Order: sequence, then C-alpha cells, then structure tokens
Amino acid sequence: MAGGGGGAAAERVAAAVEAAAAASGGWEFRNAYRRQLLALSRRIRLLGPFAEELREARGGAVEAEEERGREAALAPLADALEMALDLLRLGRDGSRIFLVLERDNIMKKFQGVIAQLEQALCDIPYDKLDISDEVREQVELVHAQLRRAKERADMPDDEFYNDVLSLYNKSYDPSAELDILQRLSEKLHLVTITDLTQESLALHEMVASGGGQDPGEHIEKMSMLLKKIKDYVQTQNPEMGPPIGTKLMDSNGEPRPVNIPDEFRCPISLELMKDPVIVATGQTYERVCIEKWLASGHHTCPNTQQRMTNTTLTPNYVLRSLIAQWCEANGIEPPKRSLQPNKPTLACSSSERANIDALLCQLCSPDPEEQRSAAAELRLLAKRNANNRICIAEAGAIPLLLSLLSSSDLRTQEHAVTALLNLSIHEDNKASIISSGAVPSIVHVLKNGSMEARENAAATLFSLSVIDEYKVTIGGTGAIPALVVLLSEGSQRGKKDAAAALFNLCIYQGNKGRAIRAGLVPLIMGLVTNPTGALMDEAMAILSILSSHPEGKAAIGVAEPVPVLVEMIGSGSPRNRENAAAVMLHLCFGEQQLVHLARAQECGIMVPLRELALNGTERGKRKAVHLLERMSRFLVQQQEEKEAQLLASAQAIPQNPEQVQETDIPEQLDSPSPQYPTVA
Repeated sequence: MAGGGGGAAAERVAAAVEAAAAASGGWEFRNAYRRQLLALSRRIRLLGPFAEELREARGGAVEAEEERGREAALAPLADALEMALDLLRLGRDGSRIFLVLERDNIMKKFQGVIAQLEQALCDIPYDKLDISDEVREQVELVHAQLRRAKERADMPDDEFYNDVLSLYNKSYDPSAELDILQRLSEKLHLVTITDLTQESLALHEMVASGGGQDPGEHIEKMSMLLKKIKDYVQTQNPEMGPPIGTKLMDSNGEPRPVNIPDEFRCPISLELMKDPVIVATGQTYERVCIEKWLASGHHTCPNTQQRMTNTTLTPNYVLRSLIAQWCEANGIEPPKRSLQPNKPTLACSSSERANIDALLCQLCSPDPEEQRSAAAELRLLAKRNANNRICIAEAGAIPLLLSLLSSSDLRTQEHAVTALLNLSIHEDNKASIISSGAVPSIVHVLKNGSMEARENAAATLFSLSVIDEYKVTIGGTGAIPALVVLLSEGSQRGKKDAAAALFNLCIYQGNKGRAIRAGLVPLIMGLVTNPTGALMDEAMAILSILSSHPEGKAAIGVAEPVPVLVEMIGSGSPRNRENAAAVMLHLCFGEQQLVHLARAQECGIMVPLRELALNGTERGKRKAVHLLERMSRFLVQQQEEKEAQLLASAQAIPQNPEQVQETDIPEQLDSPSPQYPTVA
C-alpha cells in the first residue's frame, strides 16, 4: 500500500507551483520578456488549487500499481513545471543585455516550456486523480490558454532588439545614439548605479557560464554596450550620486554628486575601487569583487576571459594613490579599505546542506523514482549558483551521479549528466569529475542516451576540456567519434555543443588525427558551404585547427575548398576571414601547393587578401601578408616559366637562315613582368 496522488511527482508539482507563486510576490522581471514571464508565472499560479488537492490526496491509501500509474501521469507535468521555473529564474537573475541578444534562443525556451506544459496538462488522467470538478475546470482553462499561446508566439519588441543589436555591432547612426541609449536605459530598467552594478555582475556570470560560446568577443562587446548606457545615465543624471556602498562626502559631511572616472571603477561592480589589485592578466579589480569571482570557481579574467596562470592579487599602489589624489582634489573623503581580511564564507547554509544530504540519500535509494527525482533536483540546484556547485560537490555527489549515467532510465541518466555539466562550471569540480573516472561514463551517455542527454554530455566534455591535460584524457576514450556523430545528426544546440567540444579537443595535436579519421573534415566542409550559414563560425575555427595537421590538410584539399575560402576571405566575418586565410596558408605549402595556388589565382584571391592585410584582425593581417608573399612568389615563378617556355618554343622552330630577313627579328621579346604588390 502507498500514499495516493502521485507521490514524488505530486510533491514536485506542488513545490514548483509554490515557487512560481513566490516569484509573483517577490521576483522582479525587469527585462525584454517581462510580459511573457508574467504570463507564464500567472498560468502556473492558477494551478495552485490543483496542486493543493494533489497533496491532500496523498493521504489516502491506494494500491502500488495505481500509485505507479499516478506517478507516471504526473511526472511529465512536474518536469515541465520545473523547466518553467528554471526559465522564470533566468528572467529574474539573468543579464538583461545578454537575454535580449539571445532573443531567438530565449523565445525557443518559452515555446518549448509552453509546449511541454500544454502536452502535460493534455495528458492528465483526471479519472485516476481525486480532483474536484471546480479545480478541473480551472486546470482546463490554463490548458486552453497554453494551447493558444503555443499556436501564437508572443515575440518581444522588435525595436528593442534592434536597438541593442545596433549598439552591440556598432552599426547605428551616430546621430541617433542618444535616442537609442534613452530607450534602452528605460526598457532595460538601468537607471541607477545599483541597477548598473547588478547588470554588470549578472553579465559576467552569464558570459562565463555560456557553454560552448567564445566568451572573449561577447564580454568585450557587451561590456562596451553597458558602459555606453552607464555613461548616458550618468550624463543625464549627474545628481544620481555614487555607487551603493561608497560614501563620497564633501568637507562638511554632506553627500556630493560626482562623476567618477571609469579607470577608477571596478569593471565588475562599477563602483569606486577602495583596494585595487592587479590579476595575472594585468587587469585591475576591486579586491573584494575579484576574490568573490575566484571563490565562485572562475579561473578566468572577467574582462578578457583569458585563463589566469595564477590567482595572485598584487596591490595596485599607483592607482590607489591616484584615486586618493582625485578624491582630495574633489573635496571627497577617500574610500577606506577594510582592515579585516576577508573570511571565507561557507558555500551554503546548514539547512541547504541538510537538503543536499537528503537528496544524496535519495540517489542511493533502490527506488528508481526517488533516484530520478533527486537527480532532477540536484540538476536544478547546481545550475542555480556557484555556492550550490561547491556544496553539492563537497557533499560527495559526483560519484553518486556518475553511477546513474549507466541507468536504464533515460530520464534519470539525462538528469545525472546535466547535473555533472552544471557542477563542472566550477573549476575545482572539473578535477574531481575527471579523477572520479567520469569520462568513459559521459562518453557512454554521448553514444547511447536520449538526444538531450547526448547534447549535455557533449557540453560536459567541452567544459572539462578547457583544461589542457584533460584534452588528452578525453581524446583517448572514444569521445571524438561520438562527438562527430552528434555534430552530424544532433539538433542545432547539440551540433553547437559538439562543435565546441571538438574545437577544444583538437587544440591538442594528438586529437587532430582522431578527429580527421572519424570523418570530421567532410562534415565541417559541409557546414562551411551550407547556404544557411549555421555553425559557420565554429566550422571555420575547427577547419583552421585541422589544416595544421598533415592528414587534415590532405582531407581538406580533397574537398576543393579554395573557392569557398577565397569568398570567405573577401566577405566573411572578421574571425572567419582570418581563419579562412589561415587554412589557405596551410594549403599553400606542401605537396599540393601549386594546385591550390593556381586555383586561388583563378578565383581572384589577391584583391581580398590586400584588403584583409589592411583592415583585418591582427592575426588576419599576419596571415594575409604571408599569403600575399607566397602568391607573389608563385606568380613571378609562373611568369618566368611562361617566358622560358616561349623562348624555348621560339628556339625550337627550324628556320632557313637565308629566308629570314634582319628586319623580321625583334630587338627584344615584348613580355613585361606585371607589377606585383610589395609586402612590407
């Protein structure tokens, strides 16, 4: 005998509905999706009476078989509600700028959540649940609303998106800049120093946890965009005052409005620095902010996203002195450093740790339902914040999650591998995952799991492969062929995760041959020539790496890549142009170099190369200059060979000296050499 109402699934449904209700009371959705987030939250809250009756029904006694039926019926709804709750948290905590730029992905998340909720409500067997007619009518009302929402996508404001995109890409009309900044400041609710500080912190966190994306360009562009908004806000509101937590006072002890120079602000908090310190990359941050960043498990520089070779923090005495002088010159009390060293904070509270310990006990349960439920909850907790990732790993979750990767229940397997993915965001957890022998089990999921589990397994391998020594470990476990298969047949997200992992792994020379022999080159060439341009950036980056390998160069050459590469050099994005030039340069050395050089000449490579040498990225300029030198030598050689052939042909023609008149012999052959570009 067992309790009724669907057991663990009923409890998960009730908990998710309660969390959404709490969101309506205390959460703020101050971003481009406020309308959509409020609508989703409202629809979930309408399920409150349904959740209450499910909980009340658990007190009754039912047969075990009936209990399993209810559990199976409610599990999809519990999963859908947890996905919805995850989306609501993203809307509350996520960077407002980042969310706008990721509009297409965010809207796919909305549509996916709505579709899953609608399907789950459609399949509810009311006859098996002790639900009143009144509550059933309310659930059916929510179902009808979701059905309409599924059929009609509620897109955010196009002008809003275009404004952000124009600033991000620097494609706006300079005369319209102030109007754009005003609209964005208002619509993004970035009107105070507190708003800007919170956005800066959220932005760095989201970019650092951005999966397979290249964070360097993202953080640079979005930081620039945020700085423009901040400058506008401060210009329009000079009396806005200093950042929260920094007391800037005049000699009379009164608050003094002041515009703080950007170089005196911490790039993370945007506040005036009290204790500036220099990190390994040469960037300067407020000590408290960078220590918090490092304690969260990040080993990269927030501004540049370069991996820091060490975590030493060197006091920036020069900047501290300049800040003090500036404060004195402006009649402002200098910010005071804390004399107490920062004490390390616990990763989580005792109650949170108790909750995690209880979930780990459930992972060890012989009941598959309890295992699945616990893995799902750990997955969500690990995604939520850095403190949870630290606490979950310290509690000993990693070996238990690994044991579930071989589960016959695909949903449990999916939750477990995704929990490991979320834990791996913390740098210290990467070592724990690898040392636990996780890679073969993750590769097993990559080969045999559900599509979502395979995608998250690929993302986990990408996260782990950031560490150079782990590239070797992962490459030797059969991961690369499985990633190539996922790149071929996965969803768009799966392909992107697979491409990101393959790029990381192929940085290690020993993995390049494995990838080439797994058939990666023809697949990548297919992406490069795909008219939709999907995954073009990832494909060109991988192609650039593989072209440095002899087998890779040969495989690329078979695909007749030169016309595509020449076109890319002329009209691709800055990064794709430099990668195309890098591939072309590798092809122009070796056994088939003359074939590729001749084909490049036919395709008119010289003009785009000259333009790239003048206006490309630094790496692109270097590659273009080397290619121009190589092409120039080839063209001179071709001309010399042509002249030699003409001369040989002329000498080989038999002539009767008596029949040749002196006037018939030209003084010299008319074959001037073309003017080739001089490369500095």
